[in-house]
Amino acid sequence: MADPLEQEQPSRAAGAVVLAALGGGALAVVFALAVEAGVLTLWVAAAAAVWWAARRRVSDSSATPPPPSEPPSGDVYAVEGTTAREVRRTPGEGYLIFPVIEYVTDSDAREEVTDR
Repeated sequence: MADPLEQEQPSRAAGAVVLAALGGGALAVVFALAVEAGVLTLWVAAAAAVWWAARRRVSDSSATPPPPSEPPSGDVYAVEGTTAREVRRTPGEGYLIFPVIEYVTDSDAREEVTDR
């Protein structure tokens, strides 16, 4: 059984259903008075809905975050060497080159960058 102190949150869909029912009733009245006015009202409402949807701003909450300026410390990175571990001929005129990969820690990578 639900806690009596918890209050139910109103549904946003319920408000949309009420607005759709009111709009449908008003549209039915306009159609009953004149079919041409009902069709015109329907076109104006559709154009207004498209305009409203196009003007809405999309939130950036789903955007990918920018990359960090510095890599986090303590991680292990792969450094590609200049030698190839394997070379495979692909169909056509291409080759797949697999370089020798050396795994280094964050401190090794920083030393390598400062040595250059």
